[in-house]
Amino acid sequence: MKSSDLYALVCFVGAMSSATRWLRVAQREHYLPFSTSRFAIRWWTVGILNPVLACVALAAAVWGLWIAPLCVITAVAVCGGPRGLTLRGTTSPLVWTRRLRTVGVTSLFFVAIISLLCRQLGFGPTACAVVALAMPAIVDVILFILKPIEDRLARRYVVEAAETLDRVNPIRIAVTGSYGKTTIKGYIRHLLSETFSVVASPASFNNSAGLSRSVNEHVAQSTEIFVAEMGAYSPGEIAELVSWVKPSISVLAAIGPVHLERFGDLDTIVSSKSEIFATSRTAIVNVDAYGLSSEADRLQVSGIDVVRCSAIDRTADVAVIKDHGGLEVMLSGRQIVAGLTIDAAPTNVACAVAVSTALGISEEVIARRLVDLPSAEHRRQVLVSQSGVTVIDDTYNSNPAGAAAALETLAEVETQRRAVVTPGMVELGHRQAAENRRFGVDASLVADDLIIVGQTNKSALVSGSRDGTARVHLMASREDAVRWVREHLDAGDAVLYENDLPDHYP
Repeated sequence: MKSSDLYALVCFVGAMSSATRWLRVAQREHYLPFSTSRFAIRWWTVGILNPVLACVALAAAVWGLWIAPLCVITAVAVCGGPRGLTLRGTTSPLVWTRRLRTVGVTSLFFVAIISLLCRQLGFGPTACAVVALAMPAIVDVILFILKPIEDRLARRYVVEAAETLDRVNPIRIAVTGSYGKTTIKGYIRHLLSETFSVVASPASFNNSAGLSRSVNEHVAQSTEIFVAEMGAYSPGEIAELVSWVKPSISVLAAIGPVHLERFGDLDTIVSSKSEIFATSRTAIVNVDAYGLSSEADRLQVSGIDVVRCSAIDRTADVAVIKDHGGLEVMLSGRQIVAGLTIDAAPTNVACAVAVSTALGISEEVIARRLVDLPSAEHRRQVLVSQSGVTVIDDTYNSNPAGAAAALETLAEVETQRRAVVTPGMVELGHRQAAENRRFGVDASLVADDLIIVGQTNKSALVSGSRDGTARVHLMASREDAVRWVREHLDAGDAVLYENDLPDHYP
């Protein structure tokens, strides 16, 4: 074997090792084209070592045109870097599903063809080194090429689900919003389950694959109501879900900067979320949220029956007002419940109550069922550990409103010492730094200790914390943060775990 072929082979092996790392990122990002490259840029530019490693790898690949052995440096760099992003993962391990195997084999074939072509042109080692560096972009290209095929393969499950819904013909309720969807879905199921046979999409199954699976596996002939949570990363996605679920009652619960880096601005989020009303006879709208008061007016003009929900306006169709005595629930200005002592966002409760009234549930049943509303897992769940530390689990939350509510919950705990563990919030677009800086301020005023996890939002959180009094601790991983909590907090203390990022984030 020629030495140049050996160097090219080493670079090819490096490319395959790198591919494994970036395939895991692609899987965690739901196979969205171009998401892998975004994460690659984040990782190669974080800290000090990774940028240096990237520069060395790039320089070695370029100089490999003249000194072929230098390409081996590039191969070693991409095998070992970026530092911190592991091959298999811990919190988000690589799972070789059918789809990932398809992407992986296609990537292997793509890289092999490029390598062979470049070998014929006489610069195999350098080409293979460049390919190894470019693996995130290559994975993105493969995702883009395969997307129409994957969409067609998934379509048969959607068709099956649509046929099931048409045959069983349950009342279909859809819930969307920037946040609060899963919680409201749980509330609706709870309030209706005494009167109807209810099936709700589990967990956060809120895309086409998740909803079709929910219908195909859980909707039976006896199902009277199907509650579908609907999420979206871009305009048109909710419209596609609505086209086959065909909800007659739809809820738009909240508007916020979640996924702002994909939507661009809040107005686009409003219009995208409002796609949920395309087939609805009844629209339930949280008019306190950005842009939704005017959206409610527009829907009413179009002929849809609109139910306005509010945590501010007592004259709204459904109002849930929070005061020191608890929650007060009002229907068209008339009180049906007072002093409701549950830890729940008022507008979330209002939206669920609105669905119940739209389906004719009596006020007596609503009042009785409200007393024991279920809490969504990992969303402001208050627990007590074996060591006696109060734990507020808000790890499934990544929005400013929810984070602020969680801090309120922490502040209300009677304790000697409070701590907040957080990696900050993501997917907030141009507002991400500002929102995390603000959260850093608020957290450092409530907590005695602020434990910042990872690199993603470290600068913004540290900057905000300077306006408070909390002691700041920097941790590389959530495991390190949990270890710190166990070593430093005692019975009677409290900790808030605010959001949790999988380990494909820096």
